[in-house]
Parts: sequence; C-alpha cells; structure tokens
Amino acid sequence: MKKTVSLLMAALMLAMLLSACGGDKSGASAPADSGNSGTSAPADSGNSASAIAEDTNTVAVGAVVIARDDVPEDDIYALTAAIFDNIEAITEQHAKGGELDLDFASSVTSVPYHPGAAKYFKEKGIDVASVKDGAGSGDSKALTFGTGGESGTYYAFGGVLSSYVSNNTGVSVTAVTSGGSKANIEDLSAGDIQLGFVQSDVMSYAYNGERLFDSKVENFSVVAALYMEQVQIVTTNPDIKSVADLAGKSVSIGDRGSGVWFNAVDVLSAYGIDPDTGISPVYLDFGDSTENLKDKKIDAAFVVAGAPTTSIVDLATSGPVYLVSLDEEHTNALLEVSPYYSAYTIPAGTY
Repeated sequence: MKKTVSLLMAALMLAMLLSACGGDKSGASAPADSGNSGTSAPADSGNSASAIAEDTNTVAVGAVVIARDDVPEDDIYALTAAIFDNIEAITEQHAKGGELDLDFASSVTSVPYHPGAAKYFKEKGIDVASVKDGAGSGDSKALTFGTGGESGTYYAFGGVLSSYVSNNTGVSVTAVTSGGSKANIEDLSAGDIQLGFVQSDVMSYAYNGERLFDSKVENFSVVAALYMEQVQIVTTNPDIKSVADLAGKSVSIGDRGSGVWFNAVDVLSAYGIDPDTGISPVYLDFGDSTENLKDKKIDAAFVVAGAPTTSIVDLATSGPVYLVSLDEEHTNALLEVSPYYSAYTIPAGTY
C-alpha cells in the first residue's frame, strides 16, 4: 500500500513540475512588442493573421474617379447619385464605402468637375471649384472603368461601385484591371476606357503636363474624390523601425515612373535617401511586392492604396508584418515641398 501511495505522490509531483515549466501552453499569449518606436509592431498570434498594434503615421493622397469629357452629363449624374445616395448599401459590400463623404467628394480644385457630377453636388447644396466647359455632350454607351491590379483597393472597390451602378441605374459600368493611375489616364485619353481611378497627385501631373507626363492631358474631368490613399511602407523585418533604416536595403518602390514610384521618391528624398543609390531598388507591383516579402527576397515595399489593402492583409496571414511610420519632422518637410500630400494616421488594428 505504501508503495502505491509513493508512486501516486511521485506522479502528482511530476505533473505539477511540468505545469510550472509551461507544459500546457494552450492559454498562453505572447505580448505585443511595444519597444519599436516608429514601427507598428504586430502581436504574435501564431499562424493567424498579425495585428498591427500601434498607430502608423504617414502621408496620403486622394483616390479620385475621373471620366472622359465626352461621357454624357446624364450618365455621370446617375452614377454619382447612385453612389452617394446609397453609401450605407455600398458600405455593406466594401468597407471603403464608409469613407465616402460629400464634402470630400466635391473638394478637388486642381482639375474641373464633369458637369454631371457638378449638377449632383449642386443639388446637395455644394458648389465645386470649377466645372469643365463643353464636357458631358457625348452619346450614351456602356462604360468601362479602369481600376488597378487585382490585389489593390482600386479593383475591389471599383468592382463594387460598378456593380451597384449597373444594377440600380440605366448606366452599364464594367470594372477592369489596369496598371493603375498613369495607365488609366493614358487609356482614358485614348478612348479605351471611359472612367478611371487615379491618385490625386498623378491626376494633377497629367493635367499640368509634368513629372509623369511630357505634355498636358486634358480630355477628362473629375467625378468625385472617394477616400484617402495612404503611403504604406511594409516590411516583415522588425529591425526596420524608421524610413532611415531603409538605407542600403532591398526595397520595392513600384514601377519606375508610376505614381507609387514618385511617392517613394518623395518620401525617401525627405530622409536624404537617393532612390537609385541609397537603397537597392526593386520595381514591383503590390501583389509581386508582397510575394517577394513572403519569400524574404526584399526587405520592404511601398504600397500606396487605401488601408486595409488586400495584398497586405494576405501578407499578414503568413507571419508578422510591420508598417513603418514617418516622424513629424520629415513629414512636415515633405508637406512643405509637396503640398498635394496630407498627413495621415493609419489606426492600430487596421490590419
């Protein structure tokens, strides 16, 4: 009997020892790393998607829908009304709908508005800065909407808007993938598409014939500004805590000459980093950038799109991701020389 009791006591002591050493980890959780100033550090959630646990300070440009001038006034009026009179229904289909706002939509000053859009905003008591003379007089036809790559916000949200307009008005709109802002302006100018998503800075370059464009492109007008697009610097390396840490690293900065490329150039230059020699530049789109980050082929990537961005969400499912913040001093310096940017904070928990 004594032998049996001794064996039971030994087994009990062994179980207690294993428990004290962490033998049962089912209830354990790793703390978020809060020591990385300038970086949004994700909580470690094992094999599930990472959560970026701190605000990320960056800059942003507007995401704007433009139309060819020859799209009829009535068609653009119907499209604009369908979107802004039904924000709640659109938000149920895509979270970006929740950022739609009449005041922001009508706030563009660098390019005139299409008469159809201006008419709608006028009915809502808002006068836009300017209206394109002679626009809106073409014949009705099915409209093709140039968005962006499949992994970006343009394509996902553009598809929702196109379907909603097509299903609830007499205007047929089809969203198609594209090379993004510059390609959309070129395709729209050529008549291959009638609507397009553009970054507000790229739109301004086109209308004024600068940076991305050798000559002015003026056969388009504004439908509405929809939301802000954040310059997101994404990495899987926790040692990259600031833009300055990108020096000497392999960084994807978008296709050379693209809107993302100019955004990357602007941000890097604010920190005194030459995009050609101060980093090892790689020229990839959003989807390829995140795949290369997964495979550890690059150290970081610039992604300019509304957060949360599909490609970054997908990246977070494979392990911890980090968004790199811009500090206030360099943000102010950037805004001083490039006023088409706005300071923006991506809230913690966006990813």
